[in-house]
Amino acid sequence: MATGTVRLHRVLRAPPERVYRAFLDAAALVKWLPPNGFTATVHQLDATVGGRYRMSFSNFTTGPGHAFGGEYLELVPHTRLRYTGIFDDPHLPGVMQTTVELREVFCGTELQVVQEGIPEVIPVEACYLGWQESLVLLGKLVEAEIPA
Repeated sequence: MATGTVRLHRVLRAPPERVYRAFLDAAALVKWLPPNGFTATVHQLDATVGGRYRMSFSNFTTGPGHAFGGEYLELVPHTRLRYTGIFDDPHLPGVMQTTVELREVFCGTELQVVQEGIPEVIPVEACYLGWQESLVLLGKLVEAEIPA
């Protein structure tokens, strides 16, 4: 069974601590992770190594969606996250693995994302497009400087 990989790179005007937290906070995830046209629900999130998460995306226009979950394999605060992803749908088989690398740079945080093991039936270009949309929303969330 062939699988796909996407690689993304961004520089965000936000400290690594804020970007890292956006990947592990349920309220933040539903704000930025679903691509355009989707909503998200976090059903479980135990942000510890060996901890599990479970969430679902729903198509805002038509209603149907998909659920997925996985395990946190590596959490290095403000630097690196690695986690698995498995779809509930048997037509989307396999285990994906996502690695997120964060590096502080003079203007914020350099972000690199690699997602491997994308099921063959999902066009890699569609996955890449979805991640691009999500990362735009991530930037809007973490780059906002709102006075206390």
